[in-house]
Amino acid sequence: MKTIQVTQFGGPDKLEFKEVEDVVAGKGEVCVRLYAAGVNPSDTYTLSGTYAFSIPHLPYTPGLDGAGIVEAIGEGVTNVRVGDRVFIASLIRGKSTGTFAQKVVCDASFVHPLPDHVSFEQGAALGVPALTAYRALFQRACLKPGQTVFIHGASGGVGLQIVQMAKSHGAKVIGTASKPEGKKMVQQAGADFVIDHVTEETIEDVLALLNGNGPDVIIEFLANKNLETDLKLIAPFGKIVIVGNRGSIEITPRLAMQKECDILATALWNAPKEEYDQSIHGVIGMLTSGALRPIIGRTLPLQQVSKGFEQLEKGIGNGKLILIID
Repeated sequence: MKTIQVTQFGGPDKLEFKEVEDVVAGKGEVCVRLYAAGVNPSDTYTLSGTYAFSIPHLPYTPGLDGAGIVEAIGEGVTNVRVGDRVFIASLIRGKSTGTFAQKVVCDASFVHPLPDHVSFEQGAALGVPALTAYRALFQRACLKPGQTVFIHGASGGVGLQIVQMAKSHGAKVIGTASKPEGKKMVQQAGADFVIDHVTEETIEDVLALLNGNGPDVIIEFLANKNLETDLKLIAPFGKIVIVGNRGSIEITPRLAMQKECDILATALWNAPKEEYDQSIHGVIGMLTSGALRPIIGRTLPLQQVSKGFEQLEKGIGNGKLILIID
């Protein structure tokens, strides 16, 4: 089978397109013929060999998310059958041979039914983004219907799904983006308001959209730049959930005291099994009902994955990056 293999940690140039032997499902495992795979920022961190959550043994095939058709099942597998359309939502913990390949073998618990109305590309956009979005909104922020959610950086693969999930839960949603194509995607996802990224100079503009009240929940994708601004914007007793960060920041703790707000954080890899299961059930429910409709930004053939990694590292593009697998 064709696969992407890493034999040395480093940058995108270390992603090699190779022919290897087929993978085989063992006890409690499923083999899926993949047609699409999702690329996440965490994949680029893992490739560097310095990611605290995951330093795989070399050689390895990257990729946690994908979608395709079940080709074989191992002894004891009962949740899927050969021929089923499925999506893969792997975690760093557990068996997975990597989804940047024509086939993947992984723990049966990572394989889930893909509704007929959802494409393989959309199925590959679930996994890490959908579980992160669900965890941030419902397990960390404990979002309630009628609350206002402000998504600071809503045009990425996770942000767009947060918009859809929040709207389906009865929240008012404000999403930010920096480029016209990103704003169009956030609007397509269903946000009530789509605006430029907020700075200290534009906080009052956001408050004007909310009759002078701050948002109840802020989802933050660049905390090292925006956290101080978030503290000034958040409503009293509100919750700020940090999903992304790329450095350090100096903040004024008194701002948190004045609002009595909570600064929370999330990393999907910390989720206990029961919360992972809860997230999967929630995601599948919204997917089946049509409330969740993953928006694809860019697609590339598997052999051009290094180009995709370069784009991610440079912050180029909006929506979810998907690899198409022949």
